[in-house]
Amino acid sequence: MFQFAVNLSTVFTEVPFLERFNKAKEADFSFVECQFPYKSTIGSIKKELDQHQLSLVLINLPPGDWENGDRGLAVDPTRMNEFRQGVEDGIKYATALGCSKIHCMAGVPPQGLERQVAKKTYLENIQYAASRFEEHQLTLLIEPINSYDMPGYFLSNFEEAVNVIQEVDLPNVKLQYDFYHLQRIQGGNLMSTFKKYKNHIGHVQIADVPGRHEPGTGEIDYKYVFKSLDQLQYQGFVGLEYTPKGKSEESFMWMRRNA
Repeated sequence: MFQFAVNLSTVFTEVPFLERFNKAKEADFSFVECQFPYKSTIGSIKKELDQHQLSLVLINLPPGDWENGDRGLAVDPTRMNEFRQGVEDGIKYATALGCSKIHCMAGVPPQGLERQVAKKTYLENIQYAASRFEEHQLTLLIEPINSYDMPGYFLSNFEEAVNVIQEVDLPNVKLQYDFYHLQRIQGGNLMSTFKKYKNHIGHVQIADVPGRHEPGTGEIDYKYVFKSLDQLQYQGFVGLEYTPKGKSEESFMWMRRNA
C-alpha cells in the first residue's frame, strides 16, 4: 500500500516554509517532501519534523540559480564543480533529516552546447552523484519534465530517462514518475507506461492537468490511477506536488472521495 506525502514547496504556501510542517500535521499527514530546503537550516527543519512527528521522504539537489533560469546543473560541463558541491549539500541535508531519496534535476543546456556533450556530462554527473549517495544509503531520482512547463529541459522523455538509468547501471538510480508530467508529455497511457517501467520507479508524484492543481480539477482519472497502483502493489510514496486551486486545507477533499 502506498502512502501520501504532501509537498511543502507547493502546498500550504499561505504560510512561511517552516510553518508548513505544522499545517501538514494538522491535515493528518505523516510524510512530507519538498523541493529545495536549503534556505532553511538543517536544525530548524529537524525541529519541525521532530515536533510534529513527520518523516521527510524526498528533497531535490540544489538547482543552481533558480531565479535566473537554472533548472539543475547536471548537463553543464562548465559547472561540474558547482554540481559536486550541490551533491555534498544534498547529502548533508538528507542524512541529517532522515531523508533517503534525492531528485537530481538535469537542467537546461546552455545555448550552443551540443546535446551529445550535454548527455556525456549528465551521465558522468549522475554516476558521480549516485556513487556518493550509495556511501550514505541514498537513492538518486531522475525525472522527465514536460517542455510546456520547462522549455528546453534536457530530460523530457520517459524512455530516455529509463535508458539513462540502464546506462548508468547503478542500483540506487531510479525514476521519479510524475503523472502530471507524463500526461503533458504523452497525453495518456499513464498506467500502461507505469507498468512498463515499474521496476525502475522509485517515487511517484501527482497533480492534475492542465492546471497542476489537486486531483479532480482536470482530466486525469486519479481514482483509476490509485486503484491501479494498489493492484500493481506499488508500496512507495505518492508525493502531492500540486498547487492547490483554492486554500490548501480545502484541497484534500479528493482524498476522501478516492478512499
